[in-house]
Amino acid sequence: MTTSDTKAIFDALSDPAIDWNRLLTEILAAFDCSTGTIHILDQDSQLLHLKAYQGIPEFLLPKMTVIPIGKGMAGVAAERQRPVQICNLQTDESGVARPSAKETKVEGSITVPLMLNGQLHGTLGIAKPIPYEFTPEEEEILMEIGDAISRKIVR
Repeated sequence: MTTSDTKAIFDALSDPAIDWNRLLTEILAAFDCSTGTIHILDQDSQLLHLKAYQGIPEFLLPKMTVIPIGKGMAGVAAERQRPVQICNLQTDESGVARPSAKETKVEGSITVPLMLNGQLHGTLGIAKPIPYEFTPEEEEILMEIGDAISRKIVR
Protein backbone atom coordinates (compact mmCIF):
# COMPACT_ATOMS: atom_id res chain seq x y z
CA MET A 1 0.00 0.00 0.00
CA THR A 2 1.33 3.39 -0.96
CA THR A 3 0.68 6.97 0.09
CA SER A 4 -1.29 7.49 -3.12
CA ASP A 5 -3.64 4.68 -2.05
CA THR A 6 -4.57 6.64 1.08
CA LYS A 7 -4.47 10.17 -0.36
CA ALA A 8 -8.23 10.23 -1.07
CA ILE A 9 -8.91 9.16 2.54
CA PHE A 10 -6.91 12.03 4.01
CA ASP A 11 -8.41 14.41 1.41
CA ALA A 12 -11.89 13.41 2.63
CA LEU A 13 -10.76 14.06 6.20
CA SER A 14 -9.46 17.52 5.30
CA ASP A 15 -12.98 18.79 4.55
CA PRO A 16 -14.35 20.91 7.42
CA ALA A 17 -17.58 18.89 7.41
CA ILE A 18 -16.94 15.19 7.01
CA ASP A 19 -19.04 13.24 4.52
CA TRP A 20 -18.89 9.99 6.50
CA ASN A 21 -20.15 7.83 3.63
CA ARG A 22 -17.58 9.29 1.21
CA LEU A 23 -14.85 8.71 3.79
CA LEU A 24 -15.88 5.08 4.25
CA THR A 25 -16.07 4.59 0.46
CA GLU A 26 -12.48 5.91 0.11
CA ILE A 27 -11.24 3.62 2.91
CA LEU A 28 -12.91 0.57 1.35
CA ALA A 29 -11.44 1.40 -2.07
CA ALA A 30 -7.92 1.85 -0.66
CA PHE A 31 -8.04 -1.54 1.09
CA ASP A 32 -9.99 -3.33 -1.69
CA CYS A 33 -12.86 -4.11 0.67
CA SER A 34 -16.59 -4.52 0.00
CA THR A 35 -18.08 -3.89 3.42
CA GLY A 36 -17.43 -1.40 6.19
CA THR A 37 -18.74 0.48 9.20
CA ILE A 38 -17.77 3.52 11.22
CA HIS A 39 -19.12 3.70 14.76
CA ILE A 40 -18.74 6.74 17.02
CA LEU A 41 -18.55 6.34 20.80
CA ASP A 42 -21.13 8.23 22.84
CA GLN A 43 -19.00 9.25 25.83
CA ASP A 44 -22.03 9.46 28.16
CA SER A 45 -23.68 6.10 27.43
CA GLN A 46 -20.42 4.36 26.43
CA LEU A 47 -22.25 2.86 23.43
CA LEU A 48 -21.00 2.77 19.85
CA HIS A 49 -23.39 4.44 17.37
CA LEU A 50 -23.35 3.67 13.64
CA LYS A 51 -22.22 6.74 11.67
CA ALA A 52 -21.62 5.23 8.20
CA TYR A 53 -21.91 1.83 6.59
CA GLN A 54 -21.52 0.16 3.22
CA GLY A 55 -22.31 -3.36 2.03
CA ILE A 56 -24.33 -4.26 5.14
CA PRO A 57 -27.62 -6.06 4.42
CA GLU A 58 -30.57 -3.89 5.51
CA PHE A 59 -31.95 -6.62 7.80
CA LEU A 60 -28.73 -6.54 9.86
CA LEU A 61 -28.74 -2.77 10.45
CA PRO A 62 -30.93 -2.88 13.60
CA LYS A 63 -28.31 -5.16 15.22
CA MET A 64 -25.48 -2.79 14.24
CA THR A 65 -26.97 0.64 14.96
CA VAL A 66 -25.95 0.69 18.65
CA ILE A 67 -23.24 -1.64 19.95
CA PRO A 68 -22.19 -2.12 23.58
CA ILE A 69 -18.47 -2.12 24.38
CA GLY A 70 -17.29 -5.73 24.43
CA LYS A 71 -19.91 -7.12 21.99
CA GLY A 72 -19.04 -8.17 18.44
CA MET A 73 -15.89 -7.15 16.60
CA ALA A 74 -16.52 -3.40 17.03
CA GLY A 75 -17.25 -3.77 20.73
CA VAL A 76 -14.22 -6.00 21.34
CA ALA A 77 -11.87 -3.66 19.41
CA ALA A 78 -13.24 -0.78 21.49
CA GLU A 79 -12.83 -2.72 24.74
CA ARG A 80 -9.27 -3.88 23.97
CA GLN A 81 -8.36 -0.56 22.31
CA ARG A 82 -6.49 -2.46 19.63
CA PRO A 83 -7.31 -4.02 16.25
CA VAL A 84 -9.32 -7.24 16.09
CA GLN A 85 -9.25 -9.29 12.91
CA ILE A 86 -10.69 -12.53 11.64
CA CYS A 87 -9.21 -14.21 8.55
CA ASN A 88 -12.50 -15.93 7.67
CA LEU A 89 -15.64 -14.72 9.39
CA GLN A 90 -17.62 -17.60 7.86
CA THR A 91 -15.61 -20.29 9.68
CA ASP A 92 -14.55 -18.34 12.78
CA GLU A 93 -15.28 -19.97 16.12
CA SER A 94 -13.42 -17.51 18.40
CA GLY A 95 -16.67 -16.06 19.70
CA VAL A 96 -15.50 -12.50 18.95
CA ALA A 97 -17.87 -11.96 16.02
CA ARG A 98 -21.59 -12.22 16.63
CA PRO A 99 -23.39 -15.11 14.85
CA SER A 100 -25.32 -12.61 12.70
CA ALA A 101 -22.00 -11.29 11.34
CA LYS A 102 -21.85 -14.37 9.10
CA GLU A 103 -24.93 -13.06 7.31
CA THR A 104 -22.79 -10.24 5.84
CA LYS A 105 -21.19 -12.91 3.60
CA VAL A 106 -17.74 -11.38 4.17
CA GLU A 107 -14.70 -13.35 5.24
CA GLY A 108 -11.48 -11.40 5.90
CA SER A 109 -12.35 -8.61 8.33
CA ILE A 110 -10.67 -6.17 10.70
CA THR A 111 -11.97 -3.60 13.15
CA VAL A 112 -9.70 -0.93 14.59
CA PRO A 113 -10.44 1.41 17.48
CA LEU A 114 -10.52 5.13 16.72
CA MET A 115 -7.97 6.33 19.25
CA LEU A 116 -6.51 9.75 20.02
CA ASN A 117 -4.15 10.45 22.93
CA GLY A 118 -5.10 7.14 24.53
CA GLN A 119 -8.83 7.88 24.43
CA LEU A 120 -11.39 5.84 22.48
CA HIS A 121 -13.66 7.71 20.04
CA GLY A 122 -15.20 4.86 18.03
CA THR A 123 -14.36 2.03 15.66
CA LEU A 124 -13.70 1.45 11.96
CA GLY A 125 -14.47 -1.97 10.51
CA ILE A 126 -13.70 -3.17 6.98
CA ALA A 127 -14.01 -6.56 5.29
CA LYS A 128 -13.34 -8.46 2.09
CA PRO A 129 -15.51 -11.15 0.46
CA ILE A 130 -12.54 -13.58 0.58
CA PRO A 131 -10.44 -15.05 3.40
CA TYR A 132 -7.73 -12.49 4.17
CA GLU A 133 -5.34 -11.55 6.92
CA PHE A 134 -4.53 -7.84 7.09
CA THR A 135 -0.79 -7.19 7.30
CA PRO A 136 0.87 -5.33 10.19
CA GLU A 137 1.48 -2.45 7.73
CA GLU A 138 -2.23 -2.31 6.80
CA GLU A 139 -3.14 -2.44 10.50
CA GLU A 140 -0.79 0.47 11.20
CA ILE A 141 -2.25 2.54 8.34
CA LEU A 142 -5.78 1.83 9.60
CA MET A 143 -4.75 3.00 13.08
CA GLU A 144 -3.32 6.23 11.53
CA ILE A 145 -6.63 6.73 9.70
CA GLY A 146 -8.40 6.11 13.02
CA ASP A 147 -6.25 8.77 14.67
CA ALA A 148 -7.16 11.25 11.91
CA ILE A 149 -10.87 10.41 12.21
CA SER A 150 -10.69 10.86 15.99
CA ARG A 151 -9.23 14.34 15.53
CA LYS A 152 -12.36 15.24 13.52
CA ILE A 153 -14.69 13.74 16.13
CA VAL A 154 -13.24 15.76 19.02
CA ARG A 155 -13.51 19.09 17.17
